Amino acid sequence: MKFSALKINKHEENIALNIEETTIDALSQGEVVIQVAYSSVNYKDSLAVKQNGGVIRTYPMIPGIDLSGTVLSSQDDRFKKSDKVLVTGYGLGVTQTGGFAQIARVPAEWIVPLPDNLTLKEAMLFGTAGFTAALSIQALEQHGLPQNKEATILVTGASGGVGSLAIAMLKKLGYGNIIALSRKKTVTDSLKKIGATKVLLLDEFIPEKIKPLAKQAIDFAIDTVGGEVTCALLSQLSYGGSIAICGNAAGIKLNTTVLPFILRGTNLLGIDSVNVPMNQRVAIWQRLATDLNVSQQALTNEISLEELSTIFDQLQSGTHHGRTIVKMK
Repeated sequence: MKFSALKINKHEENIALNIEETTIDALSQGEVVIQVAYSSVNYKDSLAVKQNGGVIRTYPMIPGIDLSGTVLSSQDDRFKKSDKVLVTGYGLGVTQTGGFAQIARVPAEWIVPLPDNLTLKEAMLFGTAGFTAALSIQALEQHGLPQNKEATILVTGASGGVGSLAIAMLKKLGYGNIIALSRKKTVTDSLKKIGATKVLLLDEFIPEKIKPLAKQAIDFAIDTVGGEVTCALLSQLSYGGSIAICGNAAGIKLNTTVLPFILRGTNLLGIDSVNVPMNQRVAIWQRLATDLNVSQQALTNEISLEELSTIFDQLQSGTHHGRTIVKMK
């Protein structure tokens, strides 16, 4: 059986991206074959298709770190034909042929049964971005967030997939003081519509010189970008405050001091969405189907496999907004 897939090939030092006809035999090994209904596009996917992006090291490869679909066949008793399932993270689209294809083959231990209250489309409205946003919120909940519904919560990279979903989720949970941080003036209205009470531009937030300690202005933060933004956040974090950090779009270096930690008792909480144990993974997806289900509020764009290159360009240039899902034909 032939089907379409987006393939990355490397010729000497050049990366080539093409939609090709392929077969199941060309896919990575795994116990379960899935008819892919939807995938989604993440910042990591845009790095995967970039020259020296540091994500994919073995070629050819089918990228796509997320997928939802229906089981076609299974060699594992946990899954049977027609089961609706989703997969995010692990090595999908990195070391294992991924979600930008009409058919995927994956290890059974990576698969999450689709929660009852979610459709296959809604699962990819969330995807890795929504999963990461939910993990970040959970980490803050474990560090005092639920005790203060009026806490000042700042979300960086607010117009991106993780940031915009985090804002909508926090709003749904009843938090009333959500600050969105973005470098794009054009997204102010859309961010307020999904739950932000205030929108700050990046140059308004980051001072010319970041002090080790500044005025305490933020109680909690979800930081999707890293770099200089994280440093500015740490200096303004309130006593006992926490930052959940889950991205590095603004850089991987952290030029800070120990002072926010030893003088204000702050917490910098690392969020990994790739290798989360299955029991925690299922629990988070259950929340995405219930108390964190903001699929109706999500800033969403639906495309075909053929339109992916344009979205990669937008992600790499910083002009992409919200979530883009890929519908497989």
